[in-house]
Amino acid sequence: MQEILKGLRIIEGSAFIAAPSGGMTLAQLGADVIRFDQIGGGIDYRRWPVTKEGKSLYWHSLNKGKRSIAVDFRKPEGQELLTELIAVPGEDAGIFVTNFPAKGWLAAEKLRELRDDLIYLNLTGDRHGGSALDYTVNSKVGLPYLSGDGEVPVNNPFPAWDVIAGQQIAIGLLVAERHRRITGEGQFIKITLADVALATMGHLGYLSEAQVNRQERQRMGNHLFGTFGHDFQCKDGRRVMIVGVSPNQWKAIVMITQSTNQVDSLEQELGLSFRKEGDRFEAREQLRQLFIPWFAQHNYEEVTKAMNEAGVCWGPYQSIQQLVESDIDCSENNPLFDLVEQPGIGPYLMPSQPLNFTALRKLSAKPAPLLGEHTDEILSDLLGLDSSEIGLLHDAGIVAGPES
Repeated sequence: MQEILKGLRIIEGSAFIAAPSGGMTLAQLGADVIRFDQIGGGIDYRRWPVTKEGKSLYWHSLNKGKRSIAVDFRKPEGQELLTELIAVPGEDAGIFVTNFPAKGWLAAEKLRELRDDLIYLNLTGDRHGGSALDYTVNSKVGLPYLSGDGEVPVNNPFPAWDVIAGQQIAIGLLVAERHRRITGEGQFIKITLADVALATMGHLGYLSEAQVNRQERQRMGNHLFGTFGHDFQCKDGRRVMIVGVSPNQWKAIVMITQSTNQVDSLEQELGLSFRKEGDRFEAREQLRQLFIPWFAQHNYEEVTKAMNEAGVCWGPYQSIQQLVESDIDCSENNPLFDLVEQPGIGPYLMPSQPLNFTALRKLSAKPAPLLGEHTDEILSDLLGLDSSEIGLLHDAGIVAGPES
């Protein structure tokens, strides 16, 4: 991590992926992100995958570098404590992000009674106030019908909209903080998971393709839309993915497969120019058939050596287990990663922020906090409570410290 946001404080009340990942992004850039949770953990605290002891790798992975306060916010006293925490004075404080409903004690107008320049970002499922998860949004925008046979939808396991929403949350809070520094104005920021997906579909041309061209994106299988790209099996059974987007990438593919004459003949036969991406896409299946024999005649090591020397854009097919066990880029050799001891779980590779600010020194990634690990120091340092007052809150079950 790099502490470019050191001094900035964000209060987070969240669950699942999007909001926690937004807070984690800011924490890994040096912000003091204080996450509040229900005593004993919220609805995602034990979400799979879990260790054999039942510790959630999911929760701990999404909350690296944050501080934790455990409060029973079902009780009015707990709500009052957190309201005061959200509204703590200071030019670098007064920033709140949540995907909990913005109503009741978390209503924007109620929180702004204590601090009118509060920056409050609220993530919801859709613009109508409904709930949504990545899978329900993905089904709405039509992508699962591009992954199968077109009749039975096939879901993608990667939560794209959650991840993109998390980055939008981080950007939104920083933009609003800059606006406040310039104008003194806070604001209530709304973002929905469905709108993140719809905006992205528009940015990538899926919507205009259907509206202007009156056709949906074609199902590609393992082809790359709009240019040439496909997977190929080597002689020893290993597979690689190659892509020819730029002219040099395309020339490298033709060169290593020793298929210049065949490619030229196909170009003339079809009346196409393979200097154009779109024409390479039009002839994608014929080109794939031309290249298959070369890969089938060479082992993986021979293929990768030739591709690297020629400058082919390619990647290996490997499982996640193979990635973590044998890929040098997923190891401490990559400055992105540190082997970090996660309390209650043990040591494992933790990525930091992929942004690399050259004016700042790199620090090791920080683990996720124990639930309630920082309860007492937050109550003391930020809310000014003394030890006897904090003790009474513990006795009354309003707050809790770290689990053993």
